[in-house]
Amino acid sequence: MHDPNLTDNVHPDASLNTLSLPSLLPYIITLTLLLLPLTSTLRTRAGPPKGCRRLGATKSNIDDEYDPKYTQGVPSDSVDADTGLPAWRIKALFTYPIKSCKGVELESAEVITTGLKYDRLFCFAEYIESKPKPTTTTTSTASHQEPTGQWTARTLRDRHFSRLALLRPEIWIPDPESAEYDPSLPEIQSSGVLIIHYPRTLPPPLSNLPFLPGLFNLAIKLGLLSPEQSIRIPLTPPPEYPLRAVKIWKDTPHAHDYSQHIPASLRRFLADETTTTQKPLALFRASDAHNRVILRNAPSKETLGFQTVTGFQDAYPLHLLNLASVRDVARRCAGEIPRLSVRRFRANVLVQGPVAFEEDGWRRILVGGDSNSSSSGGQEEQGVEIYAACRTLRCRLPNVDPDTGVRHRAEPDRTLKAYRRIDRGDPTNACLGMQLVPAVRNFTLRVNDPISVLETGDHCYIKMLAPGEVVEGV
Repeated sequence: MHDPNLTDNVHPDASLNTLSLPSLLPYIITLTLLLLPLTSTLRTRAGPPKGCRRLGATKSNIDDEYDPKYTQGVPSDSVDADTGLPAWRIKALFTYPIKSCKGVELESAEVITTGLKYDRLFCFAEYIESKPKPTTTTTSTASHQEPTGQWTARTLRDRHFSRLALLRPEIWIPDPESAEYDPSLPEIQSSGVLIIHYPRTLPPPLSNLPFLPGLFNLAIKLGLLSPEQSIRIPLTPPPEYPLRAVKIWKDTPHAHDYSQHIPASLRRFLADETTTTQKPLALFRASDAHNRVILRNAPSKETLGFQTVTGFQDAYPLHLLNLASVRDVARRCAGEIPRLSVRRFRANVLVQGPVAFEEDGWRRILVGGDSNSSSSGGQEEQGVEIYAACRTLRCRLPNVDPDTGVRHRAEPDRTLKAYRRIDRGDPTNACLGMQLVPAVRNFTLRVNDPISVLETGDHCYIKMLAPGEVVEGV
């Protein structure tokens, strides 16, 4: 059974509809006067976490993503005439601390066993009740029901959860060089904090009052109210945070329950507006002791010397996208979406240089270093070998605009399926991008790292199976 304290049921006051406008005006005026003294507090954000620094690029490397030059590829041994850098290189890096929420762009990214550090570390989940099964006993003729259920991860492709696109996380990590650094601080002891920003909303029944929503929006436009609210959560869970099973696709790993950190305002923002009864909502943090083992398509444990695992990523540690490929898709659906951003596809590694869809046949790549070098330098000086395990099979998640949270009725899913159903392992879904498995456990990726191809070949996607599930031919 779920904990009833984990959900906020919204029940608008129907009696407000029967009130006349003259009777409401004094109430609205009084409420406005009461709120005015609070505006300085509501528009002021709390200071940064003590003793910490914020991770992230100071300037986006994809500000020019719509430049026509990215529609054309160049030979792999070319040099960029403007920068003198290898033409085939990493253009941008993104980690997504909360599954389906905004990403954090980085200049360099630490790669750990599950993928980029902090990537898909958290996810939201709903508690889905199962239909109760009648149970009979020998001591009574009456049957009783034992309700069961499952915490189920939610993403942008789930109904009203397209609003997840508007949640903006910030990663703050301990900074020993900070004047405020103190090992005893809770921010330091939790290995840093995650700040989650989300749009400010009016709670019911205030949101149902005439004129008040308009006054509320005006106050935000005038700067009297901050447009966002925020919460802070520890990056490392305290030992008392319970572990619960969370269903993500066909896996059910255990994860740390962070539900106590979700305020009513955030539950309200993510609520399903089509119903007044909301399912329980929770925030979970992946457990380092309960990673998901990846077997299909990935290189074997014997090949790598270690087992491939992930946290709340869809299936593999890293996701690569070629900018030229996205521009080709964008050109084909420009009538519906004039500016299709690469951010819709939520890749970790964005590369420039190869022609559109060149990556479809990659099997192994070298990132950094020089594939022709015989240098005896360190691992990263020689480059890091990464397996392209399989192509990325696309769902309708990219139909959600990352800037507005609005879901397009068809694009770019329709365009992709019209010409990108190319994998014989799953001919019903379109492909865009590659899923990667590093051949080493710990290293660093950097913007402008060169990319070279070590091996090419065919791919055949293997569908995800539930424990004990058997599919003929797989």
